Formats: sequence, structure tokens, C-alpha cells
Amino acid sequence: MFFFEKKNQKTFTSLNSLSPERPKPKVSKVFCFFFSKKKTFLSFPLAMATLTGCASPDANFYTLQPVPGPMAIGTSLTKAGNIEVRTPGLAGYLDRSDVVLKDANYRLGVNEQQRWAEPLADMIGRVLTEDLAQRLPHNSVFGQGGAISADPDARVEVDIQRFDADASGTVTLSAQVAIEAGRSHAPLMTRHVSLTATPASPAPAALAATLSDLLGQLADVICGNGRGT
Repeated sequence: MFFFEKKNQKTFTSLNSLSPERPKPKVSKVFCFFFSKKKTFLSFPLAMATLTGCASPDANFYTLQPVPGPMAIGTSLTKAGNIEVRTPGLAGYLDRSDVVLKDANYRLGVNEQQRWAEPLADMIGRVLTEDLAQRLPHNSVFGQGGAISADPDARVEVDIQRFDADASGTVTLSAQVAIEAGRSHAPLMTRHVSLTATPASPAPAALAATLSDLLGQLADVICGNGRGT
């Protein structure tokens, strides 16, 4: 502050009054704003809440779960000591993090807020390994990508062609399945499997539950306990 003495009176002048007048900053108009119609400045927490309201909703993540089934008895796999489950092949349209729904007119429905919790091929392989291990309690069943490995006496290979729900809500698992001997690679079984089911509701969680059930049925077919089509 400056002060001047004039006629024994002290007059104070602020620095701002001595400097030239500055133009007022312009406030850009954006979709999310911090001022009300009465030009009242919002508090910082409320401003952050306003920004949060403009953000995209958080994604929901889903996973598949093992489904119990009957124990395999007297099949080609029960005679094999060590069984390796190869990482499944996956149709290209399924190889994504978003849950895929088939729509009419050759379109795919994909919702970015509904996602798988891990790469789908890895998750199918992991859950199928657990399903088979439960049905083959006297065998050593392990996945190709796991930390534990051994010389397999048999290998299970699956190529997933469909793993989705159509416009009517019907869920389909369609796959090619092969079982081969460990060392000789001689084919023990090769077949196509198609399984269908209807979820309890159109909710994504119900879809994940139905796909888990179909994966358990696929394990039954591989063990010789199921038929499929």
C-alpha cells in the first residue's frame, strides 16, 4: 500500500487503483458448470459431484463359475492319469472384453458397461478345467496356461464357435471338441457339440449363470456323461 500525506490527512491508495483496468476473464459455457442461475459459486465438493454426474457410468464386470456334475466312470479320460486342458480357441467376434449379445438383422449387440472380468478364452479354459477336475476326481487335470504342468496322458481341445444369447434370449454354446492321446497325439474323440438354454431373466448376471451351466454340460459331454447335439 502507498500513502500520501496531504493537509495532515493520511490517504491510502491501493495498488489496484494505480494499475490499469484489466479485462474480466470470460467464462466458457460448458455442459457441466459450477454456477447456478443466480451466479452463486458452488462449493468444491459439490462441484466435484457435478463433474461426477457428467462422467460415464462405471462398468460392471462378470465372471463364469464352475458347475458341479456327475463323476465320470469308465471313459477314455478316466483311464488317463494326467489331463491337460488346452486354452480354448474363440471365434473372433467373441474375443473382446464386452459381453456380446446377438441381435436381429446380422447385428451384434455390445454394451461397454457389461464386461467380462478377464479375457474370455482364459476364463473359459480355467472354468472348464475346474469342471473337469470335479468330474474326474481320480485324475490330475490342469490347464495349459497354469503354473503347474506335467507330461499329459490326454489333451482336451475346444474351439468355441458360439457363446452368446440371440435376440429371443436363447443362449447357445457351440463348439468343436477333440480329445487326443498325450504322446502319440492319436485322436480319442472328435465331435461337434451344440447346447442351448434360456436364462431366468435378461439381466447380464443371469446370462453369465446360464453360460456357466452350458459350460458344465460341455464338461459332461467331454467326460462321456452328456450327449449334446
